[in-house]
Amino acid sequence: MDQQGVVGEGSVPEQSAPPLYIVSGGEGVVGSEVARLVLSQFDNVRVPVIVIPNVQDGDQISAVIAQAEQTNGTILHTLMESSLRRDLVRKARASHVAEIDLVGAVLARVATVVGKEPLGVSGLYRARRSAYFDRLEAIEFSIQHDDGAHTDDLEDAEIVLVGISRVGKTPLSMYLAVLGWKVANIPLVKEVAPPEKLFAIDRRRVIGLVVEAEQIAARRRHRQRRSGMAFGSRYFNAESTEDEIEWARRLFRQHGWASLNLTDKSIEESADEIIALIARWFKHDNHGLG
Repeated sequence: MDQQGVVGEGSVPEQSAPPLYIVSGGEGVVGSEVARLVLSQFDNVRVPVIVIPNVQDGDQISAVIAQAEQTNGTILHTLMESSLRRDLVRKARASHVAEIDLVGAVLARVATVVGKEPLGVSGLYRARRSAYFDRLEAIEFSIQHDDGAHTDDLEDAEIVLVGISRVGKTPLSMYLAVLGWKVANIPLVKEVAPPEKLFAIDRRRVIGLVVEAEQIAARRRHRQRRSGMAFGSRYFNAESTEDEIEWARRLFRQHGWASLNLTDKSIEESADEIIALIARWFKHDNHGLG
Protein backbone atom coordinates (compact mmCIF):
# COMPACT_ATOMS: atom_id res chain seq x y z
CA MET A 1 0.00 0.00 0.00
CA ASP A 2 1.14 3.48 -0.84
CA GLN A 3 -0.06 5.83 1.88
CA GLN A 4 0.13 9.58 1.53
CA GLY A 5 -1.64 12.07 3.75
CA VAL A 6 -3.37 15.04 2.16
CA VAL A 7 -3.45 18.07 4.40
CA GLY A 8 -5.41 21.27 3.92
CA GLU A 9 -3.58 24.51 4.71
CA GLY A 10 -4.66 27.00 7.34
CA SER A 11 -3.85 28.55 10.67
CA VAL A 12 -6.37 26.65 12.78
CA PRO A 13 -5.74 23.12 14.06
CA GLU A 14 -6.29 20.36 11.53
CA GLN A 15 -9.30 18.11 11.72
CA SER A 16 -8.58 14.43 11.10
CA ALA A 17 -10.93 12.36 8.99
CA PRO A 18 -11.18 8.70 7.97
CA PRO A 19 -9.00 7.68 5.03
CA LEU A 20 -9.77 7.45 1.35
CA TYR A 21 -8.69 4.20 -0.29
CA ILE A 22 -7.80 4.42 -3.96
CA VAL A 23 -8.32 0.98 -5.49
CA SER A 24 -6.94 0.50 -8.98
CA GLY A 25 -5.91 -2.23 -11.38
CA GLY A 26 -3.03 0.02 -12.42
CA GLU A 27 -0.97 2.61 -10.55
CA GLY A 28 -3.91 4.53 -9.08
CA VAL A 29 -2.93 7.79 -10.79
CA VAL A 30 -6.44 8.83 -11.82
CA GLY A 31 -8.05 8.04 -8.47
CA SER A 32 -5.28 9.83 -6.58
CA GLU A 33 -5.70 12.96 -8.69
CA VAL A 34 -9.46 12.95 -8.16
CA ALA A 35 -8.94 12.64 -4.40
CA ARG A 36 -6.48 15.52 -4.36
CA LEU A 37 -8.76 17.65 -6.51
CA VAL A 38 -11.60 17.16 -4.05
CA LEU A 39 -9.51 17.58 -0.91
CA SER A 40 -8.06 20.86 -2.18
CA GLN A 41 -11.48 22.36 -1.45
CA PHE A 42 -11.22 21.71 2.29
CA ASP A 43 -8.97 23.76 4.56
CA ASN A 44 -7.56 22.44 7.83
CA VAL A 45 -8.61 18.85 7.22
CA ARG A 46 -6.22 15.93 7.12
CA VAL A 47 -7.49 13.00 5.08
CA PRO A 48 -5.06 10.11 4.52
CA VAL A 49 -5.07 8.92 0.93
CA ILE A 50 -4.09 5.26 0.71
CA VAL A 51 -3.37 3.87 -2.76
CA ILE A 52 -3.87 0.15 -3.39
CA PRO A 53 -2.48 -0.42 -6.89
CA ASN A 54 -2.43 -3.46 -9.17
CA VAL A 55 -5.59 -5.07 -7.79
CA GLN A 56 -6.18 -8.22 -9.79
CA ASP A 57 -8.26 -10.60 -7.69
CA GLY A 58 -11.02 -10.94 -5.11
CA ASP A 59 -8.66 -11.58 -2.21
CA GLN A 60 -7.09 -8.14 -2.64
CA ILE A 61 -10.53 -6.59 -2.78
CA SER A 62 -11.61 -8.40 0.40
CA ALA A 63 -8.48 -7.20 2.20
CA VAL A 64 -9.00 -3.53 1.39
CA ILE A 65 -12.70 -3.70 2.25
CA ALA A 66 -11.84 -5.20 5.63
CA GLN A 67 -9.41 -2.37 6.28
CA ALA A 68 -11.89 0.28 5.14
CA GLU A 69 -14.53 -1.24 7.40
CA GLN A 70 -12.17 -1.12 10.35
CA THR A 71 -11.17 2.53 9.74
CA ASN A 72 -14.56 3.79 8.53
CA GLY A 73 -12.82 4.67 5.28
CA THR A 74 -14.25 5.33 1.83
CA ILE A 75 -13.17 3.45 -1.28
CA LEU A 76 -12.66 5.28 -4.58
CA HIS A 77 -12.09 2.79 -7.36
CA THR A 78 -11.07 2.90 -11.01
CA LEU A 79 -11.20 -0.81 -11.81
CA MET A 80 -11.51 -1.43 -15.55
CA GLU A 81 -12.33 -5.14 -15.37
CA SER A 82 -16.10 -5.39 -14.92
CA SER A 83 -16.02 -8.59 -12.84
CA LEU A 84 -13.63 -7.05 -10.32
CA ARG A 85 -15.71 -3.90 -10.19
CA ARG A 86 -18.88 -5.88 -9.47
CA ASP A 87 -17.08 -7.93 -6.83
CA LEU A 88 -15.87 -4.80 -5.04
CA VAL A 89 -19.33 -3.18 -5.09
CA ARG A 90 -21.00 -6.35 -3.79
CA LYS A 91 -18.51 -6.88 -0.96
CA ALA A 92 -18.50 -3.23 0.03
CA ARG A 93 -22.26 -3.13 0.32
CA ALA A 94 -22.28 -6.33 2.36
CA SER A 95 -19.79 -4.77 4.78
CA HIS A 96 -21.52 -1.35 4.80
CA VAL A 97 -18.41 0.30 3.38
CA ALA A 98 -18.89 3.42 1.26
CA GLU A 99 -17.56 2.99 -2.27
CA ILE A 100 -17.50 5.39 -5.20
CA ASP A 101 -17.04 4.09 -8.72
CA LEU A 102 -15.08 6.76 -10.62
CA VAL A 103 -15.21 5.07 -14.03
CA GLY A 104 -18.09 2.58 -14.23
CA ALA A 105 -20.83 4.99 -15.27
CA VAL A 106 -18.60 6.70 -17.81
CA LEU A 107 -17.52 3.37 -19.28
CA ALA A 108 -21.14 2.26 -19.60
CA ARG A 109 -22.20 5.50 -21.27
CA VAL A 110 -19.33 5.52 -23.77
CA ALA A 111 -19.95 1.84 -24.56
CA THR A 112 -23.58 2.70 -25.38
CA VAL A 113 -22.63 5.70 -27.52
CA VAL A 114 -19.92 3.95 -29.56
CA GLY A 115 -21.64 0.57 -29.68
CA LYS A 116 -18.60 -1.32 -28.42
CA GLU A 117 -17.62 -2.99 -25.17
CA PRO A 118 -14.63 -1.53 -23.26
CA LEU A 119 -11.43 -3.56 -23.30
CA GLY A 120 -11.40 -3.89 -19.51
CA VAL A 121 -7.60 -3.77 -19.39
CA SER A 122 -5.84 -1.90 -16.59
CA GLY A 123 -2.84 0.33 -17.18
CA LEU A 124 -3.68 1.42 -20.73
CA TYR A 125 -3.99 5.08 -19.75
CA ARG A 126 -0.50 5.24 -18.32
CA ALA A 127 0.97 3.10 -21.10
CA ARG A 128 -0.45 5.38 -23.77
CA ARG A 129 0.79 8.44 -21.93
CA SER A 130 4.14 6.98 -20.93
CA ALA A 131 6.05 9.69 -22.81
CA TYR A 132 4.17 12.35 -20.85
CA PHE A 133 4.93 10.71 -17.51
CA ASP A 134 8.57 10.20 -18.54
CA ARG A 135 8.83 13.92 -19.21
CA LEU A 136 7.34 14.77 -15.83
CA GLU A 137 9.79 12.42 -14.12
CA ALA A 138 12.72 13.92 -16.06
CA ILE A 139 11.69 17.48 -15.20
CA GLU A 140 11.32 16.63 -11.51
CA PHE A 141 14.71 14.89 -11.51
CA SER A 142 16.45 17.79 -13.26
CA ILE A 143 14.97 20.38 -10.90
CA GLN A 144 16.10 18.35 -7.90
CA HIS A 145 19.62 17.98 -9.36
CA ASP A 146 20.15 21.57 -10.42
CA ASP A 147 23.34 23.44 -9.49
CA GLY A 148 25.09 20.52 -7.81
CA ALA A 149 22.22 19.39 -5.59
CA HIS A 150 21.62 15.75 -4.58
CA THR A 151 24.81 14.28 -6.01
CA ASP A 152 24.32 11.14 -3.91
CA ASP A 153 22.28 9.56 -6.74
CA LEU A 154 24.17 11.10 -9.65
CA GLU A 155 24.39 7.69 -11.33
CA ASP A 156 20.66 7.96 -12.10
CA ALA A 157 21.26 10.95 -14.38
CA GLU A 158 21.27 10.28 -18.10
CA ILE A 159 23.26 13.45 -18.76
CA VAL A 160 25.49 15.41 -16.39
CA LEU A 161 26.44 18.93 -17.45
CA VAL A 162 29.51 20.51 -15.85
CA GLY A 163 31.05 23.92 -16.31
CA ILE A 164 32.06 27.15 -14.63
CA SER A 165 29.55 29.79 -13.62
CA ARG A 166 27.36 31.31 -16.39
CA VAL A 167 28.02 28.78 -19.17
CA GLY A 168 24.27 28.08 -19.24
CA LYS A 169 24.00 24.78 -17.37
CA THR A 170 20.58 25.33 -15.78
CA PRO A 171 18.55 26.50 -18.81
CA LEU A 172 20.09 23.76 -20.92
CA SER A 173 19.29 21.17 -18.23
CA MET A 174 15.66 22.28 -18.10
CA TYR A 175 15.31 22.24 -21.89
CA LEU A 176 16.71 18.70 -22.08
CA ALA A 177 14.41 17.66 -19.23
CA VAL A 178 11.36 18.85 -21.18
CA LEU A 179 12.53 16.54 -23.97
CA GLY A 180 12.53 13.69 -21.45
CA TRP A 181 16.15 13.48 -20.33
CA LYS A 182 17.13 13.17 -16.68
CA VAL A 183 19.82 15.81 -16.32
CA ALA A 184 22.03 16.88 -13.44
CA ASN A 185 24.27 19.92 -13.62
CA ILE A 186 27.28 20.63 -11.46
CA PRO A 187 29.10 23.97 -11.16
CA LEU A 188 32.88 23.89 -11.32
CA VAL A 189 34.78 26.24 -9.03
CA LYS A 190 38.58 26.19 -8.94
CA GLU A 191 38.73 26.58 -5.17
CA VAL A 192 36.14 23.85 -4.50
CA ALA A 193 36.65 20.15 -5.23
CA PRO A 194 33.89 18.62 -7.40
CA PRO A 195 31.79 15.92 -5.71
CA GLU A 196 33.51 12.54 -5.67
CA LYS A 197 30.43 10.90 -7.19
CA LEU A 198 31.10 12.83 -10.40
CA PHE A 199 34.26 10.82 -11.00
CA ALA A 200 32.56 7.47 -10.37
CA ILE A 201 29.81 7.63 -13.00
CA ASP A 202 30.09 6.66 -16.66
CA ARG A 203 32.31 9.36 -18.19
CA ARG A 204 30.32 9.23 -21.43
CA ARG A 205 27.39 10.84 -19.67
CA VAL A 206 29.39 13.84 -18.47
CA ILE A 207 29.46 16.83 -20.83
CA GLY A 208 31.76 19.76 -20.15
CA LEU A 209 30.37 23.09 -21.32
CA VAL A 210 32.54 25.96 -22.51
CA VAL A 211 31.67 29.52 -23.57
CA GLU A 212 34.16 32.20 -24.62
CA ALA A 213 35.46 34.36 -21.80
CA GLU A 214 34.01 37.65 -23.05
CA GLN A 215 30.50 36.20 -23.18
CA ILE A 216 30.82 34.68 -19.73
CA ALA A 217 32.07 37.95 -18.28
CA ALA A 218 29.16 39.80 -19.90
CA ARG A 219 26.66 37.28 -18.50
CA ARG A 220 28.19 37.64 -15.06
CA ARG A 221 27.92 41.43 -15.17
CA HIS A 222 24.28 41.10 -16.25
CA ARG A 223 23.63 38.70 -13.38
CA GLN A 224 25.18 41.12 -10.92
CA ARG A 225 23.02 44.01 -12.16
CA ARG A 226 19.84 41.95 -11.93
CA SER A 227 20.51 40.32 -8.57
CA GLY A 228 22.29 43.16 -6.82
CA MET A 229 24.68 40.60 -5.35
CA ALA A 230 28.26 41.60 -4.64
CA PHE A 231 30.96 39.61 -6.42
CA GLY A 232 34.74 39.94 -6.40
CA SER A 233 36.31 41.76 -9.34
CA ARG A 234 37.86 38.53 -10.65
CA TYR A 235 34.34 37.19 -11.29
CA PHE A 236 33.85 39.73 -14.09
CA ASN A 237 37.40 39.95 -15.38
CA ALA A 238 37.86 38.41 -18.85
CA GLU A 239 41.46 37.40 -18.13
CA SER A 240 40.63 35.58 -14.92
CA THR A 241 37.60 34.05 -16.63
CA GLU A 242 39.88 32.74 -19.39
CA ASP A 243 42.01 31.16 -16.68
CA GLU A 244 38.88 29.45 -15.28
CA ILE A 245 37.98 28.15 -18.73
CA GLU A 246 41.43 26.67 -19.30
CA TRP A 247 41.31 25.04 -15.86
CA ALA A 248 37.92 23.53 -16.73
CA ARG A 249 39.22 22.25 -20.09
CA ARG A 250 42.12 20.53 -18.33
CA LEU A 251 39.66 18.91 -15.94
CA PHE A 252 37.56 17.68 -18.87
CA ARG A 253 40.62 16.15 -20.56
CA GLN A 254 41.91 14.64 -17.33
CA HIS A 255 38.68 12.69 -16.77
CA GLY A 256 37.86 11.92 -20.38
CA TRP A 257 34.72 14.07 -20.53
CA ALA A 258 33.46 15.47 -23.79
CA SER A 259 33.73 19.23 -24.18
CA LEU A 260 31.27 21.36 -26.14
CA ASN A 261 31.79 25.02 -26.98
CA LEU A 262 28.38 26.68 -26.84
CA THR A 263 29.49 30.20 -27.74
CA ASP A 264 26.78 31.98 -29.81
CA LYS A 265 24.67 28.80 -30.01
CA SER A 266 20.95 28.67 -29.26
CA ILE A 267 19.70 26.42 -26.50
CA GLU A 268 18.00 24.21 -29.11
CA GLU A 269 21.22 23.81 -31.09
CA SER A 270 23.20 23.08 -27.94
CA ALA A 271 20.68 20.46 -26.81
CA ASP A 272 20.74 18.81 -30.25
CA GLU A 273 24.51 18.48 -30.10
CA ILE A 274 24.40 16.93 -26.64
CA ILE A 275 21.66 14.47 -27.59
CA ALA A 276 23.52 13.47 -30.76
CA LEU A 277 26.67 12.89 -28.73
CA ILE A 278 24.91 10.75 -26.14
CA ALA A 279 23.03 8.85 -28.87
CA ARG A 280 26.25 8.09 -30.73
CA TRP A 281 28.01 6.84 -27.64
CA PHE A 282 25.13 4.70 -26.46
CA LYS A 283 24.08 3.66 -29.97
CA HIS A 284 20.47 4.82 -29.93
CA ASP A 285 19.07 7.37 -32.31
CA ASN A 286 16.66 9.04 -29.92
CA HIS A 287 15.30 8.86 -26.41
CA GLY A 288 11.99 7.33 -27.37
CA LEU A 289 10.31 10.65 -26.75
CA GLY A 290 10.67 12.51 -30.02
